[in-house]
Amino acid sequence: MTLLQLSDAHIVGTIISYLLGVFIVPLVISFSKKKGLVDNPGERKIHDHPVSRLGGVSIWVSTMLTFLVLVILSFYPKGSLLSGILLGGSLMFFLGLVDDVYCLNAKFKLLIQVSIATIVYLLGIRIDTIYNPFGDLIQLNMLISYILTILWIVGISNAVNFIDGIDGLAGSIITISAVTLGVISVTVAPTNVSSLIAFILAGSMLAFLTYNFNPAKIFMGDSGALFGGFMLAVLSITGVINNDTIAMYVPILILSVPIMDITFSSLRRIAKGKSPFVADSEHIHHKLLHAGLSQNKTVLVLAIVAIISGALASLVINTSILKYFLYAVAVSVILLLLSFFAKQK
Repeated sequence: MTLLQLSDAHIVGTIISYLLGVFIVPLVISFSKKKGLVDNPGERKIHDHPVSRLGGVSIWVSTMLTFLVLVILSFYPKGSLLSGILLGGSLMFFLGLVDDVYCLNAKFKLLIQVSIATIVYLLGIRIDTIYNPFGDLIQLNMLISYILTILWIVGISNAVNFIDGIDGLAGSIITISAVTLGVISVTVAPTNVSSLIAFILAGSMLAFLTYNFNPAKIFMGDSGALFGGFMLAVLSITGVINNDTIAMYVPILILSVPIMDITFSSLRRIAKGKSPFVADSEHIHHKLLHAGLSQNKTVLVLAIVAIISGALASLVINTSILKYFLYAVAVSVILLLLSFFAKQK
């Protein structure tokens, strides 16, 4: 007999992933220091002391363990797309982890990312249709479906990785986006597993953020950024995009901050005759820092943009769910503040 209803699982899953994360992050920090797996200060770095770069380990472990606990509690979400979400997320995490330790070539990483996205596509996570407000639903052939799906998954994964440049930024954007996707997925697809995983991801990320705000004790690294970005990409497909209404375009609004950043960054680099994969210090967050804002104020500005985008996305779906989105954001902020002040004592 199932002990948890879906709505109960959302709450329990978020709490479990948060508590696990708060416990696991300090262990990862300690392990990183002992093994020398830290990010040292450098020319493009804005921190002035070695910081653990394995935050993605705590995020991934918290998310996966929470799922295991829910299964033990006799709650197992049904859905043929579950294997693609969990397997693809794990593969993207391990790719990032290897890169954090060995610094892989950018083109090689892109090849592996496309391969992972292809596996996920073959497991059924794909964009098959496009909503046409002026006519019938547009059915995509296999080639166009594959191209759009790969571009979305790989693009969002890297977009989130691109904004991981200052303390607390990527974690804040992932948390807000996950909460938004969770609330909207519950509305448009109540029995879909996407909303549950989105809330679990938000809980894991909130715990990580407790130790990631400036001055950070740990960075999420490529393992965390790629895992978080990948999860947002596939959850937006399974929970929202595969919808025959205007709702399918909402994820573009939800993920507006990373999408704007990767778009302008790539165009800027190409205009200068450089590869879009070559890192620089001209991202949106860098420009705000150069304008005189502190790291925390920069995060606050971009987080507010993400919250406004999430609120607008909620309004597009259904005006009545806006208050639930705002409730979820408020609870997230309260949890973050409580844990942050507890850590300071």
